Amino acid sequence: MESHTIAPFFNKDSKILILGSFPSVKSRELGFYYGHPQNRMWQVLAEVFSLKKPITIDDKKAFLTDAKIAMWDVIASCDIVGSADSSIKNVVYSNLDVIFANCDIKAVYTVGNLAHKLYNLSKTKNGYQLDAVSLPSTSPANAQKSVVDLVKAFSVLKTV
Repeated sequence: MESHTIAPFFNKDSKILILGSFPSVKSRELGFYYGHPQNRMWQVLAEVFSLKKPITIDDKKAFLTDAKIAMWDVIASCDIVGSADSSIKNVVYSNLDVIFANCDIKAVYTVGNLAHKLYNLSKTKNGYQLDAVSLPSTSPANAQKSVVDLVKAFSVLKTV
């Protein structure tokens, strides 16, 4: 069983919650979200918000703070092989109440199909009020989506 080791990122001004499934091996090694250098999350967010792409973890935290984005994952622990969502079994859900109780979240976005499916199961189980909008994965494994496609999909973040 692999446990999630990255703390949820949020502050009292967070309005948007972005949820992935479970951090990649590289993200777990680095200690922050979307840490694989080929993951396109930070490039996409930078283009959506017309900001400079953050490089360091401190830059990423400042970026999220400025954009009023909270970030976490739906899964607190699971059995996983490498970074493959397709291998995930024995899921234990994250307690998202820690974010919902401390922020005025207006919109929830899930990144990837598994995160969306699991958020909906967790929502039903835990009584979360907000429906999630499903966004495509920014993983390099999702090669069918170009950066242009991802920026277009993630542009909904600017409407919150």
